[in-house]
Amino acid sequence: MVASHIADGKVVGWFQGRMEFGPRALGGRSIIGDPRSPKMQSVMNLKIKYRESFRPFAPSVLEEKVSEWFDMNTESPYMLLVAPVREDKRADMPDEQKKLFGIDLLNVPRSQIPAITHVDYSARIQTVRKETNPRYYDLINEFDKMTGCPVIINTSFNVRGEPIVCRPEEAYLCFMRTEMDTLVLEHFVLDKVDQKPLDEDTDWRNEFELD
Repeated sequence: MVASHIADGKVVGWFQGRMEFGPRALGGRSIIGDPRSPKMQSVMNLKIKYRESFRPFAPSVLEEKVSEWFDMNTESPYMLLVAPVREDKRADMPDEQKKLFGIDLLNVPRSQIPAITHVDYSARIQTVRKETNPRYYDLINEFDKMTGCPVIINTSFNVRGEPIVCRPEEAYLCFMRTEMDTLVLEHFVLDKVDQKPLDEDTDWRNEFELD
């Protein structure tokens, strides 16, 4: 069900198990989306994270298939290693596109997974194993079965300047205050269209200093 939401272009808040400890969201407190969409990077930056549209996102990929999509054949469970997208997954760019610069160049799809492919074709990769994160692995595996792509976007479950959400109520507030479409709280799946607007919500964007 959740994999189909991602494949349909929805942005999903993913809250499972204990919170990560460290600088990266690793599938416990994550916002996830479809890396195949040329628009998803801009959508998630502007409507979810409330930051500049050019900021890059990182991929989560099934560990056993990482070498099929990236020039890397080792594990990277903590999203600390950078590797280029394989050449056979890159898109051919006409000469006129190669002359572009800045945002114009960024908006050109550079691979089959443009939402996580930087302008130099690199990506900061998280590999996912079933033994260490079974539910997150199963989600990506189901997405792969549906689409032929064992990769999803993974960014931290927060807005710009805010700490990563820890408790369910923090996840729900972040979900309601942004344009996320779906929230997965453990075994519960919430659709934004079924939720009532927040009552007397504060001007939350001033609660935390921007990075």
